[in-house]
Amino acid sequence: MNDAAPPSQRDLILAEAAEAFAELGYAAASMSDLAGRCGVSKSLLYHYFDSKEAILFALFDGYTERLLALCQNVGARRLPPDAHLDALVREFLAEYQTSQAVHKLLLQDVDHLPEARAREVKAQQRAVIEAFRAAVHAALAPRLDGTELTAATMMLMGMINWTFTWLDPHGPLSYEQFADAVLVACRGGLGALKPAPRRRAKAGAG
Repeated sequence: MNDAAPPSQRDLILAEAAEAFAELGYAAASMSDLAGRCGVSKSLLYHYFDSKEAILFALFDGYTERLLALCQNVGARRLPPDAHLDALVREFLAEYQTSQAVHKLLLQDVDHLPEARAREVKAQQRAVIEAFRAAVHAALAPRLDGTELTAATMMLMGMINWTFTWLDPHGPLSYEQFADAVLVACRGGLGALKPAPRRRAKAGAG
């Protein structure tokens, strides 16, 4: 028995808006377009959101909060480093499988928000990156720090963050299978990274 509450009108509007923005482009989509896609009047749309920017922020804020909650829930399980990294990758790819539209928007359209709200969303994104950075350091690259650890972290996140461009949730390769492949590639590759020799400062620098 599924006791989950049905989605609210607001949730349904956000889901349709994410698809519309991803398909039409945020700049091109109008409130009239969104009302039509949602099957509601513009007045009802404005009852929930006073502008396109408010809809975009609600999409990003809700999504990044879900991603942060995934990080926190995995952390609360107190897993060994390898299992912790496995869980993060698998949980994120499971989320990405059903969030392709809003994930595409998050990677491309944050700067359409007013500056203060864009900063809020970017701060949440950085918190997610820091959670992955700690997991990569503990499980794969304990010898790395600083920019080298950041680079290793972004290698991993780059593998999973762009799945919306090519990985079909209904295609022959499942998200679970791709998670397996990502983890094998990371353990065979990122674990072999070594600190690079430090570059000498240029004469006269500073």
